Amino acid sequence: MISEAQFHKEIEIIITNAIREDVGDGDHSSLACIPLTAKGKAKLLVKDNGIIAGVEFAKLIFKHVDKNLKVQTFINDGRNVKKGDIVFYVEGSSQSILKAERLVLNSMQRMSAIATKTKQFVDLLEGTGTKILDTRKTTPGIRALEKWAVKIGGGENHRFALYDMIMLKDNHIDFAGGITKAIEKTKQYLEDTGRDLKIIVEARNLDEIKEILQSDGVYRILIDNFNFEDTKKAVKLIGDKCLTESSGGINEKTVRQYALCGVNYISSGALTHSVYNMDLSLKAVE
Repeated sequence: MISEAQFHKEIEIIITNAIREDVGDGDHSSLACIPLTAKGKAKLLVKDNGIIAGVEFAKLIFKHVDKNLKVQTFINDGRNVKKGDIVFYVEGSSQSILKAERLVLNSMQRMSAIATKTKQFVDLLEGTGTKILDTRKTTPGIRALEKWAVKIGGGENHRFALYDMIMLKDNHIDFAGGITKAIEKTKQYLEDTGRDLKIIVEARNLDEIKEILQSDGVYRILIDNFNFEDTKKAVKLIGDKCLTESSGGINEKTVRQYALCGVNYISSGALTHSVYNMDLSLKAVE
C-alpha cells in the first residue's frame, strides 16, 4: 500500500488540478458582482439519505482556496445522514466560498455515494469474517478520493496502483508462458530490484490453483469468476497456505454467499464504478 505521505501528496495534486480546471484565470462570475471584501456564510445541505463522506477533504479544499475560511462541522465522515441534515457551515470571504463550491460538491457527492455503497456491502458481510475490497476501476485522476471513500464506508483498499503490489492476472500469465514461469520471473525481478512487494496470482480454475500452490511466496490467490461450489473447493485446497480473494461480477445479491464459501476477501469494482452521486448542495445563509 502507498504511504501516508504519498496519499497526502495525491490529495494535494487532486485539489490543485481541480482548481486549475474549474477556476482557470479567475471566477469571473463572482469577481463581476461580489465585492472582494464581502463576507458570507454557507451550509452544506443533505438532500438524500446515506453515508456522508468528504468532510475532511472539503476542509482541505477550503484551506487551499483561502486559509482564512472557517468550517464548523456538525456531522463527520462515515456517519449516516438523511435529507435535511446540515453537515457543516463555512464562513469567510464570499468570493472564496464560491470559488471552492463546485469542487466541494462534486467531490463530496461522489465520495458519499461510494461510502454508502461500500457500507451496504459491509453490512451484507456482517458476521462472515470476509472483508470487502475496492479495485483499480476508479475515475482517472481521483483514485485517492474514491479509495478514501471506500475506507470511510468501512471497506478496505486493495493495491493503490500498479506500483505498490504485484498482481499476476490472466494476461500476465499467458504472456509469461504460464503460471509457474510468471511467479518465478516475478520473484527473480523482486530480488534483482530489491523491492518488497506482495504477490497476488489470479486463478481461472481449480487446476490453476493447484499449480499456484506449488510455488512459495504467493501472498494471496485471486479466485476469479468461480461459481459457489468451485469457490468452496478452492478455499479447501488453499487452506492456510495463503489468503484468498473472490472477484468477478460479484454484487449485492451474491456477495454474502461468496463470503460463506470461506474467502478472506471479496473485491468489487462496483464500489467505485457503479454509483449514483448523493444529492448535496451548498447554500448561502442569510
